[in-house]
Amino acid sequence: MTVAEEESEIRLDRWFKRHFPTVGHGLLEKWLRAGNVRVDGKRAKSNQRLEAGQAIRVPPLPADEAPVREAKPVVVDEKIARMLRDAVLYMDDDVIALNKPPGLAVQGGTGMADKHLDAWLDALCFGAGRPKLVHRLDKDTSGVLLLGRTANAASKLAAAFKSRSARKCYWALVAGVPRYPQGRIDAPLAKLPGKAGEKMAVDKEEGKHAVTYYRVVDSTLKRAAWLEMEPRTGRTHQLRAHCLLLGTPIMGDGKYGGQDALIEGTGVSRKLHLHARAVRLPHPRTGKMLEVAAPLPPHIKASFDFFGFTESRSGPPFVSFDED
Repeated sequence: MTVAEEESEIRLDRWFKRHFPTVGHGLLEKWLRAGNVRVDGKRAKSNQRLEAGQAIRVPPLPADEAPVREAKPVVVDEKIARMLRDAVLYMDDDVIALNKPPGLAVQGGTGMADKHLDAWLDALCFGAGRPKLVHRLDKDTSGVLLLGRTANAASKLAAAFKSRSARKCYWALVAGVPRYPQGRIDAPLAKLPGKAGEKMAVDKEEGKHAVTYYRVVDSTLKRAAWLEMEPRTGRTHQLRAHCLLLGTPIMGDGKYGGQDALIEGTGVSRKLHLHARAVRLPHPRTGKMLEVAAPLPPHIKASFDFFGFTESRSGPPFVSFDED
């Protein structure tokens, strides 16, 4: 079987749960240990993230396994459903754009059960089919997240993100002020080995190409800065790792910045201050440019007020980097 465009970045165990809902986690792990499941001919792990176009070798299913079937609609708790519907920024027959709140995981992971957006998408049908994820945001990152309302729309949206014809504008509050008011960060990233978890670091030998454009929109003394950033590649934790490279970790990012990412004694939230401000890409049906922007979540808005930053100072998204 081949990984679809809209399934890019999904974990292997989540892919199996989607296509073979009766295959339990224990059986999958047994297959993986024996090498019976392969990704592009290579051994794999359950937490491995897949890429569109990869070939998955699936062993013969046990005789008592039910055939692949469409998942039945899930009844989502009304409070959660209302929260998701209130987060809709834009909707038409092909696309839904959400303002994802911080703290909401997009897809499941170990020990998460069904407490993630992918498990709750039935709340966003609005009389049509179940929408599909086409890209991801980190759990603690807020902002614009697009969904495809049809298989065709999801495929085209996912392809836009994969081909980089989709542009993403992020806002971040960082601890400290970068040396240069604007610039281009070209620093390859690789996952740290060992028990660091999913954490990235600059690695010029083994890292994957990663490029980010940034500019300082505003700053206060040398204590804090508001950055506008546009990643031109889509590596895991790219902006968090690149901000650390600048010497200005994102506020609240203890994973990368440690204590340097926390401004003690100010009342500034300890949550991550990274927001997907806007997305611009070709509409999957018309081809015309669709741009969606998301307002700040309460904790970042409060920090803006604390430092005296005014949102209107930034100007329209993407303009700063149009000539780069």
